[in-house]
Amino acid sequence: MKNISRKFAEYLLNHFIGNFIGFAIGMASTRLVAHFFTTRRLGNLWGLASRKTVVDRDTFHGMEWAIAIIIGFIVFEIVSKWVKKKTDQLLPKYKFTRWMTEEPAQEAVK
Repeated sequence: MKNISRKFAEYLLNHFIGNFIGFAIGMASTRLVAHFFTTRRLGNLWGLASRKTVVDRDTFHGMEWAIAIIIGFIVFEIVSKWVKKKTDQLLPKYKFTRWMTEEPAQEAVK
């Protein structure tokens, strides 16, 4: 039972934190596309007064999605590996979380 609880807690910690931070960074990275590109609209006189590269609206949204997915995935992987390493170091120190790091005893096979 402790092994199942340990794996469940480890899964929640790694994936929840990694997914959340990866998602947040991925969504924030869409501003990267807006920094270099723009679409035609009334505010920039349909691209004539723009200092940025003008692209089609569908291309702009496609680039936003691609950048969000790529950067979000990279951040997710980095955070997941870092959290795993940190939990392996910190959990044995505390009495309340020591059960998560103890290896289950192997029962004797008859």
